[in-house]
Amino acid sequence: MKSSRDRKLMSEINVTPLVDVMLVLLIIFMVAAPMMTQGVDVTLPKTTTKNIKTKQEPLMLTVKKNREIFIENHKISLKNLEAKVKKIFENRREKQVLLRADKDVPYGFVIKVIAGVKRAGIDNLGMVTQPED
Repeated sequence: MKSSRDRKLMSEINVTPLVDVMLVLLIIFMVAAPMMTQGVDVTLPKTTTKNIKTKQEPLMLTVKKNREIFIENHKISLKNLEAKVKKIFENRREKQVLLRADKDVPYGFVIKVIAGVKRAGIDNLGMVTQPED
């Protein structure tokens, strides 16, 4: 019979369970990530344009048919737009906004939104469209 003095302590870490858990988490996130993308649905006008290339992901500004304004997925009023955009771009180096406006939104309202963004100090404003068939 062996006594407790003859046993040696195992000083090696078993990483197999850690690797198994990490692989399972990786698979879960890979499957779940495409489902997490959300946005505001708008019907974009169709044009033929070139893609915009940026280093940093631009801020997405959406105007729905019923004149609701969204910064990313957060609803905001027209009167608060300028202050909110200023606050967002306070610490960003690249100041770029992409505007997605529904094709049925009155032109005058879209111009008011653009003016609010320009007053906030953003000079790089792109407009998102759908490609023509």
